[in-house]
Amino acid sequence: MTQQQDRWGLPLGIGAYLLWGGMPLFFPLLQPAGAVEVVAHRIVWSLLFCLIALAALRQLDDFRAALRSPRILGPLAVAAALIIVNWVVYVYAVLSDRVLDAALGYFINPIVTVLLGVLVLRERLRPVQWIAIAFGAAAVVVLSTGLGGLPWISLCLALSFGLYGLVKNRVGRTVPALPGLAVETAVATPFALAYLVWLGASGTFAGHGAGHSLLLMSTGIVTALPLLLFSAAARRLPLSVIGMLQYLAPVIQFLVGLLVFGEHMPAARWAGFVLVWVALVLLTVDGIRQARNAPKPGPA
Repeated sequence: MTQQQDRWGLPLGIGAYLLWGGMPLFFPLLQPAGAVEVVAHRIVWSLLFCLIALAALRQLDDFRAALRSPRILGPLAVAAALIIVNWVVYVYAVLSDRVLDAALGYFINPIVTVLLGVLVLRERLRPVQWIAIAFGAAAVVVLSTGLGGLPWISLCLALSFGLYGLVKNRVGRTVPALPGLAVETAVATPFALAYLVWLGASGTFAGHGAGHSLLLMSTGIVTALPLLLFSAAARRLPLSVIGMLQYLAPVIQFLVGLLVFGEHMPAARWAGFVLVWVALVLLTVDGIRQARNAPKPGPA
């Protein structure tokens, strides 16, 4: 790895998470389009952007190979369904002034990922990880009782993205990030186009001039660009640094919801967030300790 690659790794990673964190500022610009319509546009234009990027990066062969392989296409189709659920719920949260609930979902996501490792992969957890899960469960109880119902947006985002990550992990490293996203959007595009055609035929299409149409088209860039930045950063940075950067996006979303949109933070919500943050500190410290104690690979 060259010095130049080392220097670029952190800015690329920060850029990806800044874009993800700032998305709550973008989606309100697409109103009066609703969450499902926004996601339909996001799918179609993401596929177009991905195909252009694949051609420019000479990765179209990876895309074609994934489409031809049932072993790869099947899991990616499941991943497509999960990420669409995630996108719809996220855009709905932003458009209904519940950005804080969305931020909480992505704070909870690492805890859900650890729990999925136990339930699905039969992994054995260390005591600190169990304590972190207990803090996460306590946060859900506090939020449910203090706010009068389950924080369904947060849980849905955390579960859908956690399961999405699990499915993508099962596919393995055979499909790079950009071709993988292209396959996922290709699987979903016929349904997205059918929905947009239906909206047009029923006269409920949310078109409001050329500027609004361009904003809807730009969802493809907004979706794929941070993924490209993240993919480039992941090749240059240690996994521990990537793990720390993942908290940047929900922190930005939390600040946007609290300071920009002025969403209400009653005591129960503060308590829930604090419990989740304690869980994340425990997971992070435990992960760093394990990484330091891991045996170093010997010479080849």
